Amino acid sequence: MELQAAKERIHQLREMIDEHNYRYHVLDDPIVSDAEYDQMMRELLQLEEQFPQLVTPDSPTQRVGGKPLPFFEKVVHLSPMLSLGNAFDEEDLREFDERVRKAAEGEPVHYVCELKIDGLAVSLRYQDGIFQLGATRGDGQTGEDITQNLKTIRSLPLRLKQPVTLEVRGEAFMPKKEFERLNKDREKKGEPLFANPRNAAAGSLRQLDPKLAAERALDIFLYGIGSIEGKELATHTETLDYLEKLGFKVNPERKTVDSMDGVLEYINEWREKRPNLPYEIDGIVIKVDQLGLREKMGATAKNPRWAIAYKFPAEEAVTILRDIEVRVGRTGVITPTAILDPVLLAGTTVKRASLHNEEMIREKGIMLGDHVIVKKAGDIIPEVVGVLVEKRTGDERPYQMPTHCPECKSELVRFEGEVALRCINPGCPAQTREGIIHFVSRNAMNIEGLGEKVVTQLFEHGLVRDVADLYYLQKEDLLKLERMGEKSVQNLLEAIEASKDNSLERLLFGLGIRFVGAKGAKILAQHFQTMDAFLEATEEELLSLEEIGPKMASSILAYIQQPEAQNTIQRLKEAGVNMTYKGALPQKEQGDHPFAGKTVVITGTLEQMTRKEATELLESLGAQVTNSVSKKTDILIAGEKAGSKLKKAQELGIEILDEQAFLEQLPK
Repeated sequence: MELQAAKERIHQLREMIDEHNYRYHVLDDPIVSDAEYDQMMRELLQLEEQFPQLVTPDSPTQRVGGKPLPFFEKVVHLSPMLSLGNAFDEEDLREFDERVRKAAEGEPVHYVCELKIDGLAVSLRYQDGIFQLGATRGDGQTGEDITQNLKTIRSLPLRLKQPVTLEVRGEAFMPKKEFERLNKDREKKGEPLFANPRNAAAGSLRQLDPKLAAERALDIFLYGIGSIEGKELATHTETLDYLEKLGFKVNPERKTVDSMDGVLEYINEWREKRPNLPYEIDGIVIKVDQLGLREKMGATAKNPRWAIAYKFPAEEAVTILRDIEVRVGRTGVITPTAILDPVLLAGTTVKRASLHNEEMIREKGIMLGDHVIVKKAGDIIPEVVGVLVEKRTGDERPYQMPTHCPECKSELVRFEGEVALRCINPGCPAQTREGIIHFVSRNAMNIEGLGEKVVTQLFEHGLVRDVADLYYLQKEDLLKLERMGEKSVQNLLEAIEASKDNSLERLLFGLGIRFVGAKGAKILAQHFQTMDAFLEATEEELLSLEEIGPKMASSILAYIQQPEAQNTIQRLKEAGVNMTYKGALPQKEQGDHPFAGKTVVITGTLEQMTRKEATELLESLGAQVTNSVSKKTDILIAGEKAGSKLKKAQELGIEILDEQAFLEQLPK
């Protein structure tokens, strides 16, 4: 390639990569696959190697990552969080090995191989063994302070087993099962799905409200030390062992080898075992074990010379999109699904793939008959990520979303400000079926044995038409269903009977009132205490409740005024389903009680009760229990091994009670 042509192509690649970096690192909204991005970066690297005079400081190859999001305070890392150079094949790895052995000057070389977790890189600071601060990588020099969100990760120790001061690096991630659960919940609520566990983890840790992050079961593996006081370590293996001794979670699947052949064996092993992992990986990290050799090799401005990341080929396949089907969710949201020619992807045969919504179909220009690129988002959910326009023959046909519900034929609507089409017919059978599936789910009535397949069978055989019908099922009818034997039917009937004793908040949540989640249901149940009182709610009364806004209040009123809803609740009552709240009742009217109306924080370990029991007790006395100490905190209850919350409370002059003082102030 001539110099001028190279200059023009480099400029084009930089603009594209900068845009994709911004969408990926800043917006968490990538629009190209990993394979496409890697190909662009590799082409740019090759051109810059061929024409080094064209390399500039602002090239994507000279930077570590994206700009920090503006929503959190910025944090300067004690030592830079460098990214890793990539290897895509054996040749790249052999070249890396040659560079390392040249620097070693004949001394033995050992490599540590680790799984490359596909999550969010974070840096954690501990002062005298106490967790002080956590930050994202950001641009490698400056990240975002996400301390409160990281504290919600249960596997991250808030206090170490030794009082050391250090900065450690790790990867926060979302396990596959949690990713599936989260997306199922979002689909039921009509919310956009996360593309993969990495985006879900990043989105969770960038929530401004730590409570939202806490609702998602994130995890973390620690893999290195940025800086440490008063400790000398000789190898990376020793470092990882030391991190485990301190109480950190370190990936156990690491291996130390003495040759590149050993590295390649490890890569081949995990290429095969990768689908069986409970979390997502996108490659293997290879690091020089000897820290002395690392120091000798040093780093460039963007990555260390002593480590490299082998990237697995992206799990993508090309097939033909034959048709598009739509499904009606519990809230009436219409979700399109691509019907594909069967194709093998990540070890399974894929025949269907997500298209998310009408806007995605339009943006990608998808037509029936198109050759499409299918990717398993996080190796779990197949989705259409692109169209091969150059393969079109002219026989392709545009797709039009339906104007009427495929189940009940009612006209579909799109509410202002929403992307989704909805069926708003309360009698729609599809919504009814999905509503029953929600009603029996774990966080609602929790009826074991009533999975989606069984509910669908009940619905198709005309045995249920609304949730109340579940409590009138007969043994002889259930025995006629496929795969329902005597024992299965008996267990199911017992589970249905047991669910009658659930507290009111589970029933309210199970009824599927729009905008009423599990927390809102509990607030309503605590206030009204009985279903009859709830059915008499007024707008003024609803809006007076904490966290009940105009949209939720309007939705509740619309629901309780429906004759169909009133009939369902009456039939549930007649079947013996409990209609009262059984949990702890807030008693904020007890103004003379020391905890009434106070904001309380509990820290440390209590001996006489669990933290959950203490929280429920305080709430029953009219207190509001929160997780963090602030100027709004009235009382801190400090158990054994109280940490930074106790120190902050002392600094703010907040009233502090030890466990004994707390117990003495409880009602006798």
